[in-house]
Amino acid sequence: MAPTRTLFERASTTTATASASVSCVSAIPDKYGHVPIDACNAYYNFYPNFNGNLAFAVLFGLTTIIHLVQAIIYKKRYCWVVIMGAAWELAAFVVKTIGAHSQQNLSFVIWGTLLFLLAPLWINAFAYMTVARMVYFRMPDKKIWGIRAIRLGTLFIWLDIVCFLVQAGGGSLLSGDNSAKTIRLGQKIYMLGIGIQLAFIVVFGSMACYFYFKLAKLEGHSNLGRIKYLIWTMLAVLLLVIVRIIFRLCEFGPGVNDHNPILTHENYGFLLDAFPMLFALVLLNIVHPGLILQGPDSDFPHLSRQEKKVLKQQKKADKAQRKAEKKARKNGGSGYEMYEGLTDGDSRYEPYREHQPHDTDAEYQASRDERQYYQHDSSNYRGESGHESSRELMS
Repeated sequence: MAPTRTLFERASTTTATASASVSCVSAIPDKYGHVPIDACNAYYNFYPNFNGNLAFAVLFGLTTIIHLVQAIIYKKRYCWVVIMGAAWELAAFVVKTIGAHSQQNLSFVIWGTLLFLLAPLWINAFAYMTVARMVYFRMPDKKIWGIRAIRLGTLFIWLDIVCFLVQAGGGSLLSGDNSAKTIRLGQKIYMLGIGIQLAFIVVFGSMACYFYFKLAKLEGHSNLGRIKYLIWTMLAVLLLVIVRIIFRLCEFGPGVNDHNPILTHENYGFLLDAFPMLFALVLLNIVHPGLILQGPDSDFPHLSRQEKKVLKQQKKADKAQRKAEKKARKNGGSGYEMYEGLTDGDSRYEPYREHQPHDTDAEYQASRDERQYYQHDSSNYRGESGHESSRELMS
């Protein structure tokens, strides 16, 4: 699939302009806006297949609906990621279908291209998130290669976001009415993005394989249950993404010229990009994570709003204590009294204090009374006896 209008023709137009000659002329569009690929007003290097684009739009629409229903039934909130991937594929082919009968509308070319190029990143990210949750679900220490499952998912999602931004930047240069130089730059940026994505997938796929064999060693192959099918599905999804990446590298690798058949035949994009992603989404429908990841530890823990608020206040209190201790060390003090002086009486730190362990309410009140004594008695706060008393309190 070629992302913009007659790219190699535009390159020759630029050269011809420099030599004060014109190598193309505008042509009269047919009823669907199509003109020969050597015309200046051509936005496609092929005649878009209306029926083919419509068929993929319908199929992606069906899998999107099924994923939405499954996410609701299994109550898997993170499934919004795969729904986004399916929805972007659907939107891409809806736009392509409309554009096939309105080929002089450049906006259909731009949006159809961008959505088609970027949608697989959502599917890739969903595989990362699912494998991380499987590690959390079944590994005793909830780690793989020494990386905690929660951190593993976060790490690869951010790496996927980097790929997304790089590919989006390159794709935006490919999908507009730009000069040949800008288009070549866009190709290089986009190829860099998918090359980085390929490297990350290979690393993550290796981790997923290690997870499978490690789990089989811990629990025995016969005791793995249905989770082995989910692991195989995730590996298959990653493999299908790799197929799509290799296709894109082959498409843009030779450059923009009329000897590159991938740029002049839409069926390559159907077979080696759209179909692998459709197949991946259908596999995820058949072996949905919600079927296997059920029960305790089947998803990452979610804190309530109140718990997040308390945790945030605890972090603030810890930070204030560290600052007080650092300042006290410079002044020759212990830091405990200074921290109490900074935070006592501040309602923001009450949740932090309330969560400190005390055997009885009486001990907690006695502790508060003793702290107030050292706060308000300047001789005990500053003098030598104050430091001794504070050390006794700390012990």
